[in-house]
Amino acid sequence: MKNFLKNSIEKLDLVAWLLVLCFFCGSALLFGGNLLLATVGAVGVIVAMLLIGISIEIIIESLKNTKGIGTLTGFITNGPEAVCLLVGLVAGDIIFAASTPLGSNFMNPILLLVAAIVCGQFSRLFRSNRLYTITTVSLTTFAAGGFFLLPRSFYLYWLAASVVVSSTLFYLRPMETELPLEEPHSFNPNYWFLPSIGILVVSGYYLDPIVSFAAANSLAPKGVIGFIVLATLTSWPEFKSCLGLLRRKKILAAILNITVSNITNIWLAAIGVATFLAGF
Repeated sequence: MKNFLKNSIEKLDLVAWLLVLCFFCGSALLFGGNLLLATVGAVGVIVAMLLIGISIEIIIESLKNTKGIGTLTGFITNGPEAVCLLVGLVAGDIIFAASTPLGSNFMNPILLLVAAIVCGQFSRLFRSNRLYTITTVSLTTFAAGGFFLLPRSFYLYWLAASVVVSSTLFYLRPMETELPLEEPHSFNPNYWFLPSIGILVVSGYYLDPIVSFAAANSLAPKGVIGFIVLATLTSWPEFKSCLGLLRRKKILAAILNITVSNITNIWLAAIGVATFLAGF
């Protein structure tokens, strides 16, 4: 297990951590923020990213001999979004509750392309199930963006349309037909699989408030924080999943990881909207 953890931390992670530290500390120096607290926040972001990355690697390693790994990881990596949805519903704020799952739908496909370029799999990704991928990403992104433009009187119509469309897309998803390779595991998955899911959910949930803390103390521009930094970091679980799958040459699994994640985000938001409309 020690060697597995050591190998799960790669150069890309180190670069990402350095960029996070430079961004928040540099912003604090440039805009007159609190450098010490901005550094603390940046370190907190790095720790959360580290835990997320290790959790994803453990999950993929545990499931690598399982047929349909792309669909499974698509569901699992939405754990943080589900927790944030629940928190928003408890607070009675439907916009906040839906913003995390729906916001991820915009960054997920971009990070899939980045992961494919990093892994040298862009050409194979582009040729694989192109029509389904483009259709699913386009419709789930349109549904996510459309929700925030609607008045509350149209929420029921959005709920009905989004559930029908997303369920149809899930039913029509290409099936992973390749057989498991039956490779030996680097550790006993029976001991580490469930704890890794728990760590992923907790780390993903706290990533958002940690980033907000770092942003508040670094005085970074809100537009940059919201559109680039926060959107990218909250989709870190999906990005790490795509990297792990693409490095194992599982192109369709990586595609399904993103498309199923986007579909699940629509379902999570739909659950939130239904709960809100029911008055719970």
